[in-house]
Amino acid sequence: MGLFRDRLRGWFGRYEIEDPRPIAAEAPYTFYLPSENELLAVSPGDLVKLIFRSIPDSSEWGAERMWVIVTAAEGAWLTGTLDNHPLDMPQLKAGDRVTFARGHIIDIDWSEDRAIPPPTAPARREYWDRCFVDDQILDGRLKVEYLYREEPDPPRDGDKYPDSGWRFRCDTRGLTKEEYENPSFSYIAIGKVLNADDSWLPLIDAPVGSAYLRDWETGAFQPMSMHRDDRDD
Repeated sequence: MGLFRDRLRGWFGRYEIEDPRPIAAEAPYTFYLPSENELLAVSPGDLVKLIFRSIPDSSEWGAERMWVIVTAAEGAWLTGTLDNHPLDMPQLKAGDRVTFARGHIIDIDWSEDRAIPPPTAPARREYWDRCFVDDQILDGRLKVEYLYREEPDPPRDGDKYPDSGWRFRCDTRGLTKEEYENPSFSYIAIGKVLNADDSWLPLIDAPVGSAYLRDWETGAFQPMSMHRDDRDD
């Protein structure tokens, strides 16, 4: 059945190139797009990365990010040839002609043969260092209530990014005692926390030993002792 479905997708399927700007708007601290000046400078010979989505949907992947060699440019629209072999998109193959908008580009690999050097990418801070955070914050159910920064954990085997030392607890006002004492949490990029709740961003460079509790009447974070051992029931 799967093989027959793939054949049908290869014969009759199509694809769309996803607009990445709504994704960047929802995840501004982890999903970065080229600047407007960079997009306008893309020309034949450059490599650009796009998000391809299969129609019908792939059973393996929501979408595939693949490189395209730009061959022609006309205003806001570009044409190129696919420079990757899709993993699960039989209706598309390496070398196929692709037409797309400049706004579809998520990454650029500038050609070394460019007559004009590419514009300098704007400086930006990235937020890939890790932290521990309650899952209710990550999934958007609750906001950050308490955060503190302790000595970072030692690197683990295979870690690409270090521990920041930051720890985040969610709004406890509606939690049961069981939920409070046995939280569901994740060890994840600090940018993921910012995507969900960036109200604490001005505190991000606070030193180890810092701790803050949100005043729910004002929304402001107030300094406090690093560990809370009691809770109003």
